[in-house]
Amino acid sequence: MSQTTPVVTFRSYGFLGFLTLLNVMNFVDRQLLASFSNFIVPDLGLSNTQFGLLTGLIFLTFYSVAGLFMGTLADRIHRTRFIAVGLGLWSLLTAASGMAKGFLSLAAPRMLIGVGESILTPTSMSLLADRFPSHRLGFASGFYYMGVPIGVGVSLLIVGYMGPAIGWRNCFYLLGAIGLALAVVMYFLKDPKRPIKNDEAGSDIDSPGFLELLKVLAGALRASPALMMTIGGGVAFHFILGAATFDQLWYVQERGFDKAEIAQITGWVGIVAGIAGNLFGGLGGDYFLKKTGVGRPMFLFFVMLALAPVNIAYRLVEPDHWVFWVGVATGFFQLGCFYGPTFATVQELVPEEIRATVVAFYILLLNMAGVAIGVSLAGIYIDYLIDIKSPEPYTQTLLWFTVISLSAIPLFFFAGRRFETDKARLNPPAQTSLEG
Repeated sequence: MSQTTPVVTFRSYGFLGFLTLLNVMNFVDRQLLASFSNFIVPDLGLSNTQFGLLTGLIFLTFYSVAGLFMGTLADRIHRTRFIAVGLGLWSLLTAASGMAKGFLSLAAPRMLIGVGESILTPTSMSLLADRFPSHRLGFASGFYYMGVPIGVGVSLLIVGYMGPAIGWRNCFYLLGAIGLALAVVMYFLKDPKRPIKNDEAGSDIDSPGFLELLKVLAGALRASPALMMTIGGGVAFHFILGAATFDQLWYVQERGFDKAEIAQITGWVGIVAGIAGNLFGGLGGDYFLKKTGVGRPMFLFFVMLALAPVNIAYRLVEPDHWVFWVGVATGFFQLGCFYGPTFATVQELVPEEIRATVVAFYILLLNMAGVAIGVSLAGIYIDYLIDIKSPEPYTQTLLWFTVISLSAIPLFFFAGRRFETDKARLNPPAQTSLEG
């Protein structure tokens, strides 16, 4: 009656490392437009509203909605080849973005890039859940999501070092070519077999259909307040992540930095602080759960509560103040802390047959209800403040969205308190309880 526990081998860690590399590429390609904002916005004559739409609603609508379908497919088909197809598609479209002449010609590939990138994370989370046991899933998720700060940091380093040398268009072409090479490698990797339940070995189990998966997902959401509050906290946290798309413009226009210099500095800070945050969040969340028996969202509650004063203060001080640089590092560190605990939580609170589906659903909400709203409304609000000649429109906008995102703190608190109750209630047949 027990499910086979995944044995973590050296090959499993190597597989995790390669998926993390692909996630780095994912976020380099996704973030490159925002990182090159000080080059692309004046070159193509974009308004803040148009730039917000390109990095927000236009990209994320296709990314998030397609991701839900891709998640259900990942629960049913050959997963490594599926990732290879998505990687090849978004790499071709990244190269095509380098040929843009204006808003519309950049919007078209940005839409379709979202379709390709939407395949990676739901499928990867499903693969990792098959290779790592529940009590190590926080670490695996956190390590995989080091791709976020590393990808963001690398995109900024590309801007700072390569942008002035070869131009933003050639950087897009080069990244597209690298992605295509990695897609070929991914295509030939094996899809590990999914764990078999001992009491169902040899039985004829059909892959559930799309509508059936969605019904199971809806039932899981209704049955688990902790799952809903974890998702809600993630969405609230992503409001500021969306608005932060304008950070590079803020640094240059209202804090007086050179566009290449600040890209280099924030790139290195982002990589170091982001990796530290991912490791702290992944390992710390697992340790917190083991020692306290309280869900990982409670761990995020304490992290966000402690860092909230710095996140607010650094938007208000001048760049020669030490709080400013602590705030830059804190933003990347907190971002890194977020992923391991929340993605491990949402997977542990749903039946295993819909893990990829629920990850895709979670990503849809993070992006459409969090990032897309944040970046799109931030762009519109910045243009409004500029029109009425308000002082420091970028600072005001980023400060307000920082405050709004703090609504995640109470949601993570209540999700953490409810976690063990909801996990015990889920208790699917043939699943061994892992308590540390």
